[in-house]
Amino acid sequence: MATTRSAQEQSRRAVFASWIGTTVEYYDFAIYGLAASLIFAPLFFPSTDPTVGTLLSLSSFAVGYLTRPLGALVFGHFGDRIGRKTVLVVTLVLMGVATFAIGLLPTYSQIGIAAPVLLIIARLLQGFSVGGEYGGAVLMTVEHSSDRRRGLFGSLVNTGATAGLVLANASFLLVFQLPDDQMLSWGWRIPFLLSSVLVIIGLVARYSLEESPDFAAAKEQGTVREMPALEVLRNHLGTLLLVAVGIVAAGSAFTMATVFSLTYGKVALGLDNSAMLTALLPATAVILVCLPLFGRLSDRVGVRPVFLAGAASLVVLPFVWFALLDTGDYVLMLLGFALLFVGYSANYAVVPAYFSQVFPPVVRFTGMSIGFTLGLIAGNAIAPAVSASLLNATGGWVAIASYMALTGLASLAAGLFLRIPDAVTDRQPAAEAPAETETEAEQAVG
Repeated sequence: MATTRSAQEQSRRAVFASWIGTTVEYYDFAIYGLAASLIFAPLFFPSTDPTVGTLLSLSSFAVGYLTRPLGALVFGHFGDRIGRKTVLVVTLVLMGVATFAIGLLPTYSQIGIAAPVLLIIARLLQGFSVGGEYGGAVLMTVEHSSDRRRGLFGSLVNTGATAGLVLANASFLLVFQLPDDQMLSWGWRIPFLLSSVLVIIGLVARYSLEESPDFAAAKEQGTVREMPALEVLRNHLGTLLLVAVGIVAAGSAFTMATVFSLTYGKVALGLDNSAMLTALLPATAVILVCLPLFGRLSDRVGVRPVFLAGAASLVVLPFVWFALLDTGDYVLMLLGFALLFVGYSANYAVVPAYFSQVFPPVVRFTGMSIGFTLGLIAGNAIAPAVSASLLNATGGWVAIASYMALTGLASLAAGLFLRIPDAVTDRQPAAEAPAETETEAEQAVG
């Protein structure tokens, strides 16, 4: 019983430690996306054509994804070589330093071309650290969880993305209340500097966490690989590519809703900065509710069916979302965001439990991190810039919604081919095996 209680306590700690890291990751992601959409153009990318300035600013958002694969490779290697815990502490520190530094940067009017260069360097460092953050975070949770709760606990980690988004949008909503001259001179810096508070909380949580039992077992058995990346490329390349394609739809939907929607509201609908946020923020409650619901459902019916249903919905929902946004009616706009977030939640809730288990433990950090990162580049990174270009070229949203629908089809196809090995689904932590056996015996008697 003591062993079981200890395992349960570590499982809860793993969920929180992973959740706070994901919160920091998406808080940093969201505040940069908001700033790139609405603020950075005149501060760091001045241009005689506002559209060009916005495109350059959104491109700086995408630049952060260039170093993610390198971060995934480096941190994935060490995560499979020396352990999950140490790597997660390092990635959190690097991410916090980069975000805090952005809040201190001088602008173009103060130091000229050096300003956007320094901004891009900080963004690259953000991307490098995040490359190993999410994969390691979900592994710590999934590998600390029993088989019958992996879907739920993994989905709880993913609520950190929404928590980070809400905190970021709330902080900028307050900043937008300042007069324009104060917002552009010092107000925009506040959300970046506040990131340090979340980082400190995350570090305290991660230091108190034990190493993942799956990695500890691999180390004890002497099966840790010298070059996990090479083994992934040799033996699991197809799985890695399917993971990359599988995450594209969720990444695209999240980025479009939280980043590009602000640009769309301003350029196409003529809304001010706070108008779209007041529709977006309440709708995020849908994600907080639906993620654990779909995670719990996946523990009963399987992660794959839930993932496929979510991907299929993301083929249709972008058209519904844009149509409702174009009404300009607050209630209908709110409904549009809510519907898109339901489909996103179904698809994304099971990603931790589903994608981590398709790789064996000895190369899991590397495979998960690289696959997830490549998918983010194809989904999150280019979506705002591509959509801004489509909007500029067509003047409407149909081409943009079609682009999002294609990402949904791609993820649906990947899910149809991606399978969890039977050896993984049959695994049960030793501390919980007696309880499972007793439950099965009681059911047999009943």
